[in-house]
Amino acid sequence: MPSLENGDMYEGDSFHTLTTLGQIGLVAVSLLFAVLALGFTWVLVQRRPLIIRVPVWIVAFITFVWASPQGYYTYYRMIFDGLPAQSVIKAPPPPEEVVALLTFTGPASLSAHSIGVLGWLMFVVAVWPQRRKCRNAAD
Repeated sequence: MPSLENGDMYEGDSFHTLTTLGQIGLVAVSLLFAVLALGFTWVLVQRRPLIIRVPVWIVAFITFVWASPQGYYTYYRMIFDGLPAQSVIKAPPPPEEVVALLTFTGPASLSAHSIGVLGWLMFVVAVWPQRRKCRNAAD
């Protein structure tokens, strides 16, 4: 893990190589992806028992970790000239990578830590108590 003596554990992060406009765009894309991932999780767990919602969260999180690099690569193609059109999606992440992201023991990068935070937010959405709709007493 990088030393915090310099004050910024993310000092060498690739985020800092982007222009200010590129950084703003990347934050906007990341927020959009986060909202979509949280919404997707919420839709998937609706009216499901808690015992099902936790595995659904795990699958939704793994799917995000697996597929989101393509979305980010598409953004980078918009801001960097010459990047070829290609698929950057690889095999789904192994369990140890997923655990490292969720426990913040993987790479000490803004990307990895942001994904870990998103994973826990998706978990909260998945297990949040759902209100049952009551039937109208007049029925």
